[in-house]
Amino acid sequence: MASEESLSEASKVYHILFYEVVDDYLDRRASFREAHLKHAAKAHDRGHLVMAGAFANPVDGAALVFRAESPSVVEDFARKDPYVINGLVTK
Repeated sequence: MASEESLSEASKVYHILFYEVVDDYLDRRASFREAHLKHAAKAHDRGHLVMAGAFANPVDGAALVFRAESPSVVEDFARKDPYVINGLVTK
């Protein structure tokens, strides 16, 4: 019989969060970068955030890959992300 832990792991799926950002994102992010990285590190430490990175040069967006049992984990991350809260993410 499978343990509770392995059942929990088996129920996790991958989710990708796409960010579209403001045109002057690189100029504006400095004030919020440390808080954003701490927020991301906590999600990683919980085993939810698998990888993340920006698109293009200049940056016009980003993708964050999560592994979680529910999309609500990803939605909660986005709601609390300093980049989202402070208007750097447009969509």
